[in-house]
Amino acid sequence: MNFKASILIVDGVSDNLVQIEGLLQERYHVRLARNGEDALRIAQQAPRPDLIVLGGALADADSLRVFHGLKCQVLSSETPVIMLIAEGDAQLEERAWRDGVADVVRLPLLPAALLARVATQLHMRAADAMLRDQHRHFEHLVAERMRDAGLMQDATVLAMAVLAESRDPGVGQHLLRTQRFVTALARELRFVAAYTAELTNEAIALLHKAALLHDIGKVGVPDAVLLKPGKLSDSEFELMKLHTVYGRDAIAGVERTLGGSNGFLRYAREIAYSHHEKWDGSGYPQGLAGEAIALSARLMAVADVYDALTTARAYRPAFTHETAVELIRQGRGEHFDPDVVDAMLAIEERFKAIAADFPPHQPGSEL
Repeated sequence: MNFKASILIVDGVSDNLVQIEGLLQERYHVRLARNGEDALRIAQQAPRPDLIVLGGALADADSLRVFHGLKCQVLSSETPVIMLIAEGDAQLEERAWRDGVADVVRLPLLPAALLARVATQLHMRAADAMLRDQHRHFEHLVAERMRDAGLMQDATVLAMAVLAESRDPGVGQHLLRTQRFVTALARELRFVAAYTAELTNEAIALLHKAALLHDIGKVGVPDAVLLKPGKLSDSEFELMKLHTVYGRDAIAGVERTLGGSNGFLRYAREIAYSHHEKWDGSGYPQGLAGEAIALSARLMAVADVYDALTTARAYRPAFTHETAVELIRQGRGEHFDPDVVDAMLAIEERFKAIAADFPPHQPGSEL
């Protein structure tokens, strides 16, 4: 069965309705209305009209009133309205165009003109619908591809980070814990006015991914240093500190290869290079102080130290959550950004829950 478009004809004179119906009924499903009230009622019944012909035997004010009533209460923005207007009524025609009718056919009526205008408007409506469907399909495909690409990126980042950490079997779930600590800190800190603009949902999602790479530079540290069970000598510690430089250089190399950076790579580079900097300038590798340290690295500093304190080492047992929190509080304004410490204190129970969700497997030697 061939689909017939539905057309509603509105006209105050029965002869006009019969004439227009006779022109259109062979090709279309036609319904008739003699006034605005009937038009509104019929237009709300199934099937909804694909096009409306607003006849010329309504008073000027009535024509536009009916049009606006249909437009406001019934019609979608894609439903065209053709208005029949007496030849020479320039004022009504101007108002009709201005108010948004799809087309105007002048009276006295030329049947071929009406048939052509109706066919054109319905073809345009069908073409618009097809384009909208294609656009929605395209958006769906793009969303799927982006989702797939995001999953691939996440898997790749995690694989790289785990590979770097795999040389130290005592790390356990350090990566997953610190990643979640950083995210929790960022979500809390965004309520502080000074950080709201930077810590958007998108930025926090990128920080969540980038945090996994904070110790990627450890791939360059000799095993004798990285895996030493006890405390490091001064010379060994100098070698260990180079993991920040190795991490920065590795990520900067990716940026050069790609010919540019993005938010994820920038955060990853900042975190890898500067998460051992201290608020008072006594950290490494650059000795940066205060807000000269990237916010991403200041977040990671608190997350990394909390995790180190609550994880057992070969040379000491793990500190309790309460002790770790107190030590970080004591480092507020010296080792750590005061605002980040305040954020941690506000959500310390969340830190405790994350640590419980991803318990360490065994003691290790990570700094």
